[in-house]
Amino acid sequence: MQTRKRNILRLLRAAVLLLFATAFLSRCASMMTPTGGPRDTLPPVILNMTPDNFSVNRPTVHHEKIYIEFDEFVQLKDQQKEFFTSPQMKKKPLVSMRGKGIVVQLRDTLEANTTYALNFGSAVRDNNEGNPLYSMRYVFSTGPTIDSMIFSGYTADSYKADSVSKSFIWFFPADSVENVAEYDSTIFKYKPAVIARAENNGIFIAQNLKPIPYRVYAVQDKNDNQMYEPGSDQVGFLEKSYNPAEMPDFAMWYDSIRQYVTAEPQLYLRMFTDKAFRRQVLSQTERPLQHKAMLYFGAAHPRIERIRFDSIPEDRVIVDPQTVGRDTIALWFNMPSSALPDTIKGEITYFKHDTVNVLQEVTEPLKLSWRLIETKEQEKEREKLERDRRKAEAAGEKWVEPKKENPFAYKLPLTGEINPENNLTVDFDYPLVKLDSAELLLTRVLEDNSIEDIPVRMVRDTGMLRRWQVRAPWKLGGQYTLTIPEGAITDVAGLSNDSIIRKYTGLDPEKFATVLIHVRGRDDGTKYIVQLLDGSNALKQEKRDVTNGDWQVNYVPAGEIKFRIIEDMNGNGKWDTGNVVERLQPERAEIYANDEGEDTFATKTNWEVEFSIDMNRVFAPVTMESLSRLLDEREAQRLRREAEKRAKEPKTNRNSHDQNNQNNANGFGSFGGFGGGMNNSMNSTGGMFNR
Repeated sequence: MQTRKRNILRLLRAAVLLLFATAFLSRCASMMTPTGGPRDTLPPVILNMTPDNFSVNRPTVHHEKIYIEFDEFVQLKDQQKEFFTSPQMKKKPLVSMRGKGIVVQLRDTLEANTTYALNFGSAVRDNNEGNPLYSMRYVFSTGPTIDSMIFSGYTADSYKADSVSKSFIWFFPADSVENVAEYDSTIFKYKPAVIARAENNGIFIAQNLKPIPYRVYAVQDKNDNQMYEPGSDQVGFLEKSYNPAEMPDFAMWYDSIRQYVTAEPQLYLRMFTDKAFRRQVLSQTERPLQHKAMLYFGAAHPRIERIRFDSIPEDRVIVDPQTVGRDTIALWFNMPSSALPDTIKGEITYFKHDTVNVLQEVTEPLKLSWRLIETKEQEKEREKLERDRRKAEAAGEKWVEPKKENPFAYKLPLTGEINPENNLTVDFDYPLVKLDSAELLLTRVLEDNSIEDIPVRMVRDTGMLRRWQVRAPWKLGGQYTLTIPEGAITDVAGLSNDSIIRKYTGLDPEKFATVLIHVRGRDDGTKYIVQLLDGSNALKQEKRDVTNGDWQVNYVPAGEIKFRIIEDMNGNGKWDTGNVVERLQPERAEIYANDEGEDTFATKTNWEVEFSIDMNRVFAPVTMESLSRLLDEREAQRLRREAEKRAKEPKTNRNSHDQNNQNNANGFGSFGGFGGGMNNSMNSTGGMFNR
C-alpha cells in the first residue's frame, strides 16, 4: 500500500511540475504577443511568501506582517465573503495591497501549538482581467509541527438532494466538547478547531487536522459572521465522531473546468433549515376591516384557550389561521354591520413564554378598533353624486342613485382546461355563511351538440377556510358551463354574489403522457412520497402514502421529468426537516436514477412510460463508494447536457467556448495556491495522500 501511495505521489508531482512548466511557458509567450493577441485567462502566480509558507514556531503575539508576492499586480474581490481563517480569530486579519502583492497583518493573540490557515478562496485576482487564483492558502504553526491530516466530504440539501455550495465545515475535537445524548449545544457553545469550505460542487477538502476524533458540522452562514443562526442558515451534522487517521483513502484531482481541486467524499452531510426558537407572545393586533381582526403571534402554533368579546357571542367569531404555523390568525365576525361597534373589547387566554422561556397561561385584554376611512377617489365620487342629486332636485327631476359595483369578491378562473383528477377551486375574500349547492348548474355539450346536466356541489377545503372546491364527475373533452345564480352565496359581511357564468374544457389526454411506476418498497410498512419534477426541478405532481404496488401518474406534460422520493418515516404525508439540538436528522429525500445512472427522462404527448423503483436501492445506506458513483454519474450527465447544448450552438460560439475551456485547462498552474504557493504545491499535494 505504501509503495502504491509513493508511486501515485511521484506521478502526481511529475504531472503538476509539467503543467506548471506549460503554464509558465504559456505565460511568457503571451507577454511577447503583440497588442490585439489572445485575452489573458491565466491567474496570478505566487513568487514568494514572507515568512515562508508552512513555517513553524511562530509567535502568538507581536506578529510580523505576512507578504505574498505575485508575478503581476493583483486585486482583492469579495474579501469579506471569500477570506476566512482556520481556526477563527477574534480579530480578523487586515488584508491590504502593496505593489505586486498583498500584506496580511494578524491582530489577535493566537493559541500555542496550533496550526493556522489563512484561506483566501477566490478573493485574489489579477488586476487586468480579474482571473481568480482559486484556493490560495497560507499555513503556519505556533508550535514545532504543522498538523497535516485531511478530510474530504460532500454537503447536500437534504430535500432538494442537490449540492450546497460555499458552506463552512466546522471540526470540533470530540474530547473538548460535552456529549449529551438528548441535547447538542456544540455549535452554540464552542468554537471550531478547524474550518473548511465547500466548493461550488458541494465537495470540501479539510486540511491541517490532527489524528484525533472530531465532531463535524456544516453551516451555510448566509450572513458571513461565522455564527450559526437557526431558521436562517442551513445546517448539517454527523451523529458520530470521525478520526481522519482512521478513514479510508480517497482520490483527488484538479477540475480544469471549475478550476479547483476536488475529491472523493469521505463524509456526507445532509443539510437542512432548522427551526429557530421564538418566544411566544401576542405581539400585535389590528382590525383592517369592519368584519375582520388580525392577531399576530411571535412563534408558531400558539396554544389559545379562549377568545371572548363583550358584544359578540363566541359562536359568532370565526377563527381563520392565515399561515401554516398559525402564527397569524384572522378573526371574522359573523354579525350584521349595524351590530358591530367601532371598538370591540374583549380578552384572550393563551400560553405565553415568561422571562425564563417557560410557557405560562395568561389572559390579556383585546381592543379592536375600526373606522371607515374614505379614499380620495371615494370622496370625489361621493361629492359628485351629491352634486348630481342637487342638480336633479333643482330641475324638479326624480333622482335615482346609480347602482354601485358589487363589493362581493372571489377568485375563479374565467376559462381554462379541467383536469378530471382535480377540481375547480374558488377563493372568497370573506368566510361564507350561505351557499346552496342545489342552485348551482353545470352543463356539458356532447358530440351531437346536445346538452346534459352534470351533478355539481361546492365543498369547503379542509385546509383553508375561504377556499371551496367545485366537485363534479368531470370527463375528458367536451365543453362545460358553470352557472352560479345571483344571491346563491352570502358571506359574513352580508354581501352576496351577482350571477357567475364560466366556461371550461375537459383536458385532452392525448396532449399528455402517462407515467406508470412499479414500486418495490420495504417490508416494514414505510410509506413514501413520490414527487414528479420537471427538468428544472419544479414540483408538478405528488403521490403520497405510496407503498408496494403499481401507481399511475396522469396528465404529465411533454418534456423532461425527474422523480424525488421522500422516505416518509412518520407517515404524515410531508417531508420533515431535522433538529440539530435534538440530534434529529431530516427525512431522506433522493432523486431516483436508473441502472445507467440517469435521473432525467423524456416524455412525449400520448406516451406511456414505465419505471420500476426499488426503494431498498433508492434508500440504501450511503457509503463513500456509492456517493462517489452518484456524483460521477451526475457530472457525466451534466457534461452530456453541456455537449448537447454546444452542438446546437452556432459554429462561431462553439469555437469560442472550446477556446475558453482550453484556456481554463492551461490555468492549472494556479493549483499551487491550494497548498499555499507554487513552491510548496507538490509538498502540500503529497500530504493529502501521505496520511
